[in-house]
Amino acid sequence: MSKFFSEKYKGLTPYTPGEQPKERKFIKLNTNESPYPPSKKAIEAAAEAAGCLQLYSDPEAKLLHEKIAELCGVTPDCVLATNGSDEILNFAFMAFCDDEHLAIFPDITYGFYSVFAELNRVPYKTVPLSDDFTINIEDYFNAGGTVFIANPNAPTGICLSLDEIEKIVATNQDNVVVIDEAYIDFGGESAVGLTKRYKNLLVTQTFSKSRSMAGARLGFGVACPELIRDLNTIKYSTNPYNVNSMTMAAGVGVLCDEEYTRSNCASVIANREYAMAELKALGFEMTNSKANFIFAKHPCIDGGEIYLALREKGILVRHFTGERISQYNRITVGSREQMQALISAIKEILEEKK
Repeated sequence: MSKFFSEKYKGLTPYTPGEQPKERKFIKLNTNESPYPPSKKAIEAAAEAAGCLQLYSDPEAKLLHEKIAELCGVTPDCVLATNGSDEILNFAFMAFCDDEHLAIFPDITYGFYSVFAELNRVPYKTVPLSDDFTINIEDYFNAGGTVFIANPNAPTGICLSLDEIEKIVATNQDNVVVIDEAYIDFGGESAVGLTKRYKNLLVTQTFSKSRSMAGARLGFGVACPELIRDLNTIKYSTNPYNVNSMTMAAGVGVLCDEEYTRSNCASVIANREYAMAELKALGFEMTNSKANFIFAKHPCIDGGEIYLALREKGILVRHFTGERISQYNRITVGSREQMQALISAIKEILEEKK
């Protein structure tokens, strides 16, 4: 770093995104992207919006907010669209955490939570997952700070029930609870409806996974109007035009094609169940994932070794080095053909180990 870099950030450990290879062709199962292209309606809408890029995008995202609100069964003043769900998560750390309101989240979860806490210089506490990687909801009752829970969790894919989420929200009336639903469309039950009853709940979602728009960078939050106003204060104090015109149009387009989204989600779920069954037959152990990825380990082969061997065979998965999860690999669920290629490669690796 340069001598000009602020002292307040010199200890910051940035988030490490998944590898985006350029030097060779890989079957890419490492960053939880959709194996399916965006809706044609999204592509057409984005192309049309490109003709007006000389103008700023709508800072109120009026049409997009109306479509999201319609999808979620809320009013538009309960919605805020952002540059990916990462942005609204960062806004939440800025708006609802400080020296008197620490951030609280699991010790094994989305890696950006600790980065956002450090970036915004707010204290935080991590709560250990159980030995089976599940969240003990009682650990979050009357938590005494702002709670952040990814549901389904990442990288485990384990999902809390809506009843469990409500119990956490109900016992933290004096603090905001943020439920990050990036993967909710692959088997979980959304907590969006609870925002009508609880003024301390913020639910965030993304268009990156189920709606095949990872490259567009579009996310949103749903909460009571008061919380959304708080978040808008942060937004308008940083970047009023945070969602670009083409992304905004693509978002409206894909929301007009929910049948396409639901069909893709069903395919991902079917491919996940197929791959999990095949991996179990090969001796793998895994969590009960309700996300678009599988979190698996083999009792006889080191997780890092599997990752490297798959990479040599042209397949990328995500390997983590944390002590409790170093034997696991997170495998994005791709198309049926991609998952069949994965299983074939793993069979070769297991045969080579004999």
